[in-house]
Amino acid sequence: MDVTVQWIRTSWTKRSRGGEAATRRNAAPVGFALPPSAVERAGESFVHAVRMDERDDFVPHDQQGDNLRGVDVQLSEADGRLRVLPRVRPMFGVPPRPRRRPGVRLEPGQWVRWRLNYRFSSAVGLRDWSYWLDTFNIAYGPVGAEVFLGAPTVHVDEQGPVR
Repeated sequence: MDVTVQWIRTSWTKRSRGGEAATRRNAAPVGFALPPSAVERAGESFVHAVRMDERDDFVPHDQQGDNLRGVDVQLSEADGRLRVLPRVRPMFGVPPRPRRRPGVRLEPGQWVRWRLNYRFSSAVGLRDWSYWLDTFNIAYGPVGAEVFLGAPTVHVDEQGPVR
């Protein structure tokens, strides 16, 4: 499967919900240039995971590999198209997502940007709420290094209110 996945996860607590910290968080990119190894491979899958966290002032840290199983998204190929649907586990209940679209079907040369947000509370309520924003940039077919810096073929925004 010739698929390139860039999974960006931004995480924070209520300390970054306002002020300068929120400004830095909101300025985080929704797409990054791919490392050279992503472009050099042909006909293979590639995963570029980027993490940004409040603890280190939202500085991006990346990892790369070829294991699509570690990515929270369902990918399936049929009839020359790629079906994409990020997973939302039942434990991620906030915000509620009662009706989700059935997925996106990409043709070779297309890509999707899919954004989901979450709010978590500690099991016994002793710690602050924490938040995640996942951005999945997923391309089907050969890509250039700057593919995810432009406008996607399809954009899905499933962000909801998290208070």
